[in-house]
Amino acid sequence: MIRQCLLCGSLFVLVAQAGDAEMGFLHRTVTVEGVVYRYVVYVPAEWSAEKKWPVILFLHGSIEKGDDGVAQSLVCIGNLARKEPKRFPALIVMPQCRMEASWETERMQAQALAALDASTEEFNGDRERTYLTGFSMGGYGTWSMASRHPDRFAALVIVAGGIVWPPSAAIREPDPRANPYVSSAKKVAHIPSWVFHGDADRNVPVTESRRMVDALKALDADVRYTEYKGVAHFMCDKAYAEPELPAWLFTKRLKPAPAH
Repeated sequence: MIRQCLLCGSLFVLVAQAGDAEMGFLHRTVTVEGVVYRYVVYVPAEWSAEKKWPVILFLHGSIEKGDDGVAQSLVCIGNLARKEPKRFPALIVMPQCRMEASWETERMQAQALAALDASTEEFNGDRERTYLTGFSMGGYGTWSMASRHPDRFAALVIVAGGIVWPPSAAIREPDPRANPYVSSAKKVAHIPSWVFHGDADRNVPVTESRRMVDALKALDADVRYTEYKGVAHFMCDKAYAEPELPAWLFTKRLKPAPAH
């Protein structure tokens, strides 16, 4: 609790230092169906309105659920942007999932997309270079949101996520007559994706990522897969620190979803 409060204080200082320049980790709110949601948007120090900027929408894991509007910016890609501010020269939009919900629910996806749209408008974001990423619960949400909105994102980065929540995912092979991995893959196969997972993950079975990657490869999708040997669940810092990730991500541009 003390550590979290200290981190919150650090975030406050960063936001306060941004001042009138409107750079750094900025607090914002968005209202969807009468409900106010807090989110954070990271604006790089080199930001200028003279050009369009890539936009990354980050969906956090279950531990950061709540409505304080802060916790989701202290982990994973937000944590790395704070340590290495030049690593991701992009707007990073960090909404927060409510305690009683998950990123797979339409209501939470609606508020995340509203935060994305507001940040894109305010900070001259590039809709052709808008990317979706998530860790754990956010990884499940990334697959789900991309399936529901296949025309929104130029690339996906999924860290320790999946399609079927455990324990169901761990106890049996999917029914080939109604395979959820195949059906999801068909909706997002046109979107380049990079999937990360640790093979010692006890929270989300590594088979979740393996099955989804196999389904995408069967469709000749542009998918990369990195599996960390002996690594457990909480490895999002490791994934987002992959040296090749920024270069891979920022070369991707939006492709229209194929007509069905």
